[in-house]
Amino acid sequence: MCATHNSALFRKLPSTDEVLHQSEVQSLADREGHAAVAESVRAVLTRLRQEIADDRMDDKSLGLALAGLPAAIERQLRHSLSYSLQPLINATGVILHTNLGRAPLAAATIDHIRETALTYSNLEFDLATGQRGKRDVHVDRLFQKLLTDGIAKDHVGTAALGRPAERSSAAISTIVVNNNAAAVLLALNSLAEGGEVIVSRGELVEIGGSFRIPDVMSKSNATLREVGTTNRTRIDDYEGAINDRTRLLLRVHRSNFEISGFTEQPSLEELVALARRHNVPLMEDLGSGALFDLRSVGVQGEPGVLDSLHAGVNVVTYSGDKLLGGPQAGLISGRADLVARMRSNPLFRALRVDKLTYAALEATLLAYAKHDHNAVPVLRMMRLSKEEIARRAEAIVGQIESTHTNPHRLKLRLCDGESVIGGGAAPSAVLPTRLIALSHAELSTDGLRDRLRASDPPVIARVEEGRVLIDLRTVFPEQDRALATVMSSL
Repeated sequence: MCATHNSALFRKLPSTDEVLHQSEVQSLADREGHAAVAESVRAVLTRLRQEIADDRMDDKSLGLALAGLPAAIERQLRHSLSYSLQPLINATGVILHTNLGRAPLAAATIDHIRETALTYSNLEFDLATGQRGKRDVHVDRLFQKLLTDGIAKDHVGTAALGRPAERSSAAISTIVVNNNAAAVLLALNSLAEGGEVIVSRGELVEIGGSFRIPDVMSKSNATLREVGTTNRTRIDDYEGAINDRTRLLLRVHRSNFEISGFTEQPSLEELVALARRHNVPLMEDLGSGALFDLRSVGVQGEPGVLDSLHAGVNVVTYSGDKLLGGPQAGLISGRADLVARMRSNPLFRALRVDKLTYAALEATLLAYAKHDHNAVPVLRMMRLSKEEIARRAEAIVGQIESTHTNPHRLKLRLCDGESVIGGGAAPSAVLPTRLIALSHAELSTDGLRDRLRASDPPVIARVEEGRVLIDLRTVFPEQDRALATVMSSL
């Protein structure tokens, strides 16, 4: 299209003021406010100018666009005033899906957040003394119960089995920051600033969002002292690196990958013994960190917070919104005197969390204290059996097949599959499940996946071996009806 014709089209575009004086647009401004409507008018006109500049507009299409300006402006306004963050149906079978918000919160958690947010609270006020209090007491008391009591029970069991029940007399304390990266940063800065931290080369991990252990260590003003090799590190490597500048031994859980084959890694017990011999604290970054015995759902080899503290680790860092099933938070549990040093670090104030996080975390921990594990959505999802999932899948497929207007267009098939925990936890662990495999006569695999994603509500499925798969493990039962409706409309 020639430049002269483009110029003619540009001249046909009205000004923002002219559009605002149109009766339909004026009525919209009266309802929604002049400023918001004016912004939408400018956005629509800018879009039209760009289409003309790109030679995607002729006289006829411009005429249609100008006739439909009021409707386009109203659509733009609705879009600009709607929430960007919205709920969806996670049908991927990935329980802790980082891109989908990780752990969904329990209903009781939302209730506690609401009652805390809508009024004033005793966040930093001691009701017993009438003096200023500390915000972390609201969850530290529950961590004390879950961790200290848990260690005590473990030791009773150990003694009953005829093994020594050695237990540190140091009290356990816990503080909360905004995520696990912050927890690692605060712990390293508090315990090792200006000194060296010894860590295996096989544990210098990078997780999502380019979070790298060496980079965090650098920001903490601690010096990284690498030992061993990528695949093999022995306890002698740690011992040989200890010197008068050593401030901390660090173990990092390989939360999102595995090294197999010709490998070697010191046991936690060996590291604990070495740390005690040299009077150097041992810290473990679990990344995810569970307060729930994952072995009860068939997940092996994933250490829990209690396992580490019971073994004698001095400081453990972990996340709140992964295996714990709570809000985003970084948790530091360990020897009370070491945690006290972190609490007094000025960084702690910069990294601390607000009252809503404390409310969500407190409600989540209360479910653990009550042994009501099914109240925590991620734990409930992990505990779902393949048979339970199969019954729901069969019901949904039956409902769709009985109501679909064109059964030859959408084909549904049930098949066996596996769910994963996700979120950088238990990378090799899988949970058996029953899947709904979808195919469509008029849509490709990618097209079908995209159609589901564009639905209301959006449905996020996974694609494997050229098939669109729906895994109900991560779909809430109350979402089954909406899911069936979306699938029926395909």
